[in-house]
Amino acid sequence: MPDFSGLPLVIEPRELHARLDAPNLIVVGLTSVECYKAGHIAGAHFVDPKRTQLGQTPAPGLLPTQAALEALFGELGHNPNAVYVVYDDEGGGWAGRFIWLLDVIGHRAYHYLDGGICAWTGEGYDVTQDVPPAARGRVVLTLHDEPTATREYLQSRLGAADLAIWDARSAAEYRGEKVLAAKGGHVPGATNFEWTAGMDKNRNLRIRTDMAQVLKDLGITPDKEVITHCQTHHRSGFTYLVAKALGYPRVKGYAGSWGEWGNHPDTPVELPEKH
Repeated sequence: MPDFSGLPLVIEPRELHARLDAPNLIVVGLTSVECYKAGHIAGAHFVDPKRTQLGQTPAPGLLPTQAALEALFGELGHNPNAVYVVYDDEGGGWAGRFIWLLDVIGHRAYHYLDGGICAWTGEGYDVTQDVPPAARGRVVLTLHDEPTATREYLQSRLGAADLAIWDARSAAEYRGEKVLAAKGGHVPGATNFEWTAGMDKNRNLRIRTDMAQVLKDLGITPDKEVITHCQTHHRSGFTYLVAKALGYPRVKGYAGSWGEWGNHPDTPVELPEKH
């Protein structure tokens, strides 16, 4: 039985299909509940995407409590030897956020199913309605700060030559035309590249094959620390995933995202110049 050793972070449906019986495999589906019930990959555990977030205003995207994370990973049967394959039904936002969570708990054995359930069914692979039992184990997690940028950290880094801030929101949010917080606009110096623009709609929402060049052209380069955000660190789950998949050595998710930054009285905001 083939295992996952030697495979890149982003894998194809055929690569997962050949390894569905691999020992220690935990498949996680972060789809809508309707999508999961209609049919999911055999053995996949459903995780409601809301459980990956704290869910409290004004910054619902912050990390859940340690107790909530331990309950979640306990249900999944988390263990030091686990190999996770994560997918969703939207091109990688929620799956990428879950991979950020795995980084937060210090677990490095994971893969993203490129294109998620869209690619899986698009390639003709079967789905099931059988629900695997929850493990209901008890796990004790150690949380790591390194994958996360706090508001204070991001503010302390503003203007640094080796910093790239990747804003995954829409252009209208970035320009302050669509305002979803007390303040509109963007973090000073941030570069806007909307998350779905990184997905190939002709290849079942797989990550675009030219993303390395796209990011280079934007100045979001591997020599810089990349801090990515959106409104709640959901859309920027995808951009976090992309940077990790491209081998960027310093990537952080700003979990507070614009929900926190745009509602905080002491955060600077940039708006386009009016002509």
